[in-house]
Amino acid sequence: MSGRPRTIGIAGAGPAGLAAALAFARQGREVVVHERFAAPAPVGAGFMLQPTGLAVLRALGLEPEVRALGQPLNHIAGRRHPGGQLVLDVRYADLKRPEPALGLHRAALFEVLYRAAREAGVGFETGFTAVDVEDGRLVADDGRRSGPFDLVADASGARSSIAGHRLGLSRQALAWGALWGTTPWPAGDAFDPSALQQVYRAADRMIGVLPVGRRPGETTPLATFFWSLKAADHDRWRAAGMDAWKAEVLGFWPECAPVLEALQAPEDLTLARYGHHTLALPVAPGLAAIGDAAHATSPQLGQGVNMGLLDAFALTEAVERIGERDTALWAYAAARRWHVRLYQALSLVFTPFYQADGHTLPWIRDHVLGRVARAPGAARLLAATVSGLLLDPRP
Repeated sequence: MSGRPRTIGIAGAGPAGLAAALAFARQGREVVVHERFAAPAPVGAGFMLQPTGLAVLRALGLEPEVRALGQPLNHIAGRRHPGGQLVLDVRYADLKRPEPALGLHRAALFEVLYRAAREAGVGFETGFTAVDVEDGRLVADDGRRSGPFDLVADASGARSSIAGHRLGLSRQALAWGALWGTTPWPAGDAFDPSALQQVYRAADRMIGVLPVGRRPGETTPLATFFWSLKAADHDRWRAAGMDAWKAEVLGFWPECAPVLEALQAPEDLTLARYGHHTLALPVAPGLAAIGDAAHATSPQLGQGVNMGLLDAFALTEAVERIGERDTALWAYAAARRWHVRLYQALSLVFTPFYQADGHTLPWIRDHVLGRVARAPGAARLLAATVSGLLLDPRP
């Protein structure tokens, strides 16, 4: 018997790590978050906070603050180029209990979670790149050690060294990634502020414009722009120059001109490299992986942050409800198993329809799946899938 954990070490100050830290601290535990940067900071651009993630923030009492910074999203629309045919049409009004998603900048969610964690008494160890766990101690890449802790939560992301050493993580790199950049929301009516809008050419070009609300302390509404790109082609993209790239974008989607004005140099866009893995078991005695450390994939279904928040809630709830550490860890793994596996499988199946070479899969997407999606009952199923509500995991 391992007893009730009193001290908690967390690797990573992303959404999953911060949410777990906050919940554990509110349970009266001593919590230290270890972050590789000199100061905790958000990484990445905007994303869709689904009803699943919003439910976790509601349980933490943070939903009003987050909603005040985000942009409600009711629709996801994807059109084919050329022709403009609507080939993806997801409406949150089709859910059994309609609830919009929220477009959110990562800085907004980070600020809300980080401030709440500090107020709850969470400690932070910065400049600490955790790479392993030994005897309850977190080990940094420079040999420093922190702890010991009764329980360690690995929230260090898709390239987690801890999960690699202790939980058998084997990451499959995906050929396709995307360039992401944040811009002011474009004036005029070319874009719907309540929708994620995308344009596809077959599956080798995908452009998206996502409204993401505003950063904390600012009033300017923002958009996240993304452009699908193979990671191996990034250097070639940089060498071709911004003017050539912008001309290509405008050839697909002329309305993007005001969005592109804010993207002046390659450094204004960040290449996200995607990978796929699902841990067979995200726990070991005294250790639990949450978020991308436990499961990561291409973001086509928009579930990454939401899944991490669900993991954090399930882990902290199991520890509080059960008490005995390792029994609680097995309960956490069981609680998340089928929802995680379902969405990992769905992402693996559907990603090639939107990011791939060739024309067969996009033809099926445009001419077969589009018709299936219009069948009776299909709209609700599609909305439930995208919103993360299949096998509804909400607290």
